[in-house]
Amino acid sequence: MRIQHWQDIASLLLGIWLVLSPFALGFDGAALWITIVLGLCVILFAVEGFLIPSYLEEWGELLLGLALVAAPWTVGYEQGWATANSVVSGLLVILFAVWELMTDRDFTAWWHDRWHHPAN
Repeated sequence: MRIQHWQDIASLLLGIWLVLSPFALGFDGAALWITIVLGLCVILFAVEGFLIPSYLEEWGELLLGLALVAAPWTVGYEQGWATANSVVSGLLVILFAVWELMTDRDFTAWWHDRWHHPAN
């Protein structure tokens, strides 16, 4: 296992927070289960980033971040703390994923080749 990006560690810690946050903040219902499931997914993507470094896991984290931001309104979270936790955590997941994509040499080289030298 080789850690290439600090953002993967930050995502892992954020995923752990998401799993524990319903209990720490005291919310329940759909918010509890959605937060735990999305938190476990963030953890899985972060660990995948340690085991098989690839920019593809960042795209998955982007989608998870969007799901965290949208969940309070699509599901209807009842507690304000649950909404704030989901939105802030989702924005951080997105931030870490975009930051890693923008600083990863493999991804930026791939993006540059596709953008400046498109296949005919």
